[in-house]
Amino acid sequence: MRGIKVFSGSAYREFSEEVSKFLDLPLSNASVGKFSDGEINVQIGESVRGQDIFIIQPTCAPTNDNLMELLVMIDAFRRSSANTINAIIPYFGYARQDRKAAPRVPITAKLVANLLETAGVDRIVTMDLHAGQIQGFFDVPVDNLYGSIVFKDYIKQKDLPNPIIASPDIGGVSRARYFADQLGFDLVIVDKKREKANISEVMNIIGDVTDKDVILVDDMIDTAGTMCKAAEVLKKHGATSVMALGTHPVLSGQALERINASVLDEVVMTNTIPLLHKSTKIKILSVAPLFAEVIRRINNDESVNSLFS
Repeated sequence: MRGIKVFSGSAYREFSEEVSKFLDLPLSNASVGKFSDGEINVQIGESVRGQDIFIIQPTCAPTNDNLMELLVMIDAFRRSSANTINAIIPYFGYARQDRKAAPRVPITAKLVANLLETAGVDRIVTMDLHAGQIQGFFDVPVDNLYGSIVFKDYIKQKDLPNPIIASPDIGGVSRARYFADQLGFDLVIVDKKREKANISEVMNIIGDVTDKDVILVDDMIDTAGTMCKAAEVLKKHGATSVMALGTHPVLSGQALERINASVLDEVVMTNTIPLLHKSTKIKILSVAPLFAEVIRRINNDESVNSLFS
């Protein structure tokens, strides 16, 4: 791992430390703070001239602060003559605003892509983008890793008697189908009507879930309304158990309360975002070894895609 330095933003230092441990490489020194008025201040504590830099920073809540901090760090490294600047963004904020879904609304995912490129990033590594086409918003390489690689092993260990994959809405069918194909399971779809942002109403089930162990698959669990209502309808249609898989544990608002009060048997997520509150129903799987391996492969000019083949 010559010519490489790994730095951490302040969003999730524990994750950065876990990645650096798997790389057998200590985190490099950078001081990230704020002026008294809230402006972000970054000071790189060592020479990075000619080095390949990896900055680990999910743009989770507080999203605006963490995104701005990442931009400032990228600028600092660019002005310090780094060879390449690679942004490791386990959770990519603003990814849900990826198209004009209504008149007079922004495409904020494209705006964030422009900001990162203008700051000077050379590569993005992220996981389970809300929409895969966001990769096309960038003119630099984007590695969109799949959380299914860790979920797949976990599901196999569960040895469920009658498993089936379910998509919580029409928009997530391609993601759920990919996961179903990986495991060799059948697929059902929850037909959902969304009245407004973060509020959903489950209508019916496309497919048969009678006596099935249903595995709901999504890229994130935010307010948990979709997952909890989907689980309720699935059990009403005869499902034996319902497990929810969500890569990013956003869990905003009353999400934890909803999960604890729901008929969900288990909720499995990864540690792309720090989980501030624990629940007996929630299981967290670490993706730090996966990100560490991707960093190693990028440094050695090896294939990243072969990890998921």
